Amino acid sequence: MTIDVLVRNNVKVLGKGEQPIVFAHGFGCDQDMWRYIVPYFEENYRIILFDYVGSGESQVEYYNSDKYSDLQGYAQDVLEIMDTLNLRNAIFVGHSVSSMIGMLASIRDSKYFERIIMIGPSPRYVNDLPDYYGGFDKRDIDELLHMMEMNFIGWASYLAPIVMKNPERQELAEELEKTFCSRIPSIARQFAEVTFLSDCREDLLLASVPTLILQCSDDSIAPIEVGDYLHAHLKNSTLQHMSAKGHYPHLSHPEETTQWIKEYLATK
Repeated sequence: MTIDVLVRNNVKVLGKGEQPIVFAHGFGCDQDMWRYIVPYFEENYRIILFDYVGSGESQVEYYNSDKYSDLQGYAQDVLEIMDTLNLRNAIFVGHSVSSMIGMLASIRDSKYFERIIMIGPSPRYVNDLPDYYGGFDKRDIDELLHMMEMNFIGWASYLAPIVMKNPERQELAEELEKTFCSRIPSIARQFAEVTFLSDCREDLLLASVPTLILQCSDDSIAPIEVGDYLHAHLKNSTLQHMSAKGHYPHLSHPEETTQWIKEYLATK
């Protein structure tokens, strides 16, 4: 069976510029999460949006639980999208787990990447004390995965406001909850397990593409210590602490998010 990569991942290409900028969504989300950011880049960049298999409007029949049993399966899809579109020297903007997916893809083939922007990244969510603090005990993750199995809708309504923060803008948490709920529960649970139990710390040593780490304040998924760890272990990295609270600054604070990305891209 010939795979149409652009259909499989619901790839959209827009913008008036030459240089490619790829926006990669996080767990439980889809490309629509970038809608407040995209207009700031349309004039000067060739924008690529996509959905991971099992997310958004992707073709779910391509979902393979073996392939997507670790982050490399997702990294392979990123490389296939970039190869199909013949992208070179792209800027890759990854939210949350996509930060590591993009990094893993760049390690496998760096020619596609000029820079990587990581929004709320984490190389490891589970604590490995005393040397590493990721923000979660293994028990916390196990309980989260169990809740997804037992009460998927309840899990979504519980998690969305915690990770979004910004309680004065309830519509953002409601949107996130709705997006979570629109996923196929079995696929969402496997993606959650692959995300929250992943460990990319050793891979950091292999990464070479210049990287901006955008660290939100009061992020319940990727605490400050994680950003500091990443910056210390990722060569060619720049760490920027944001005023934005929560784990989704491209939704809650698109202007600030755009500002830091553009300032970083303006430095050569």
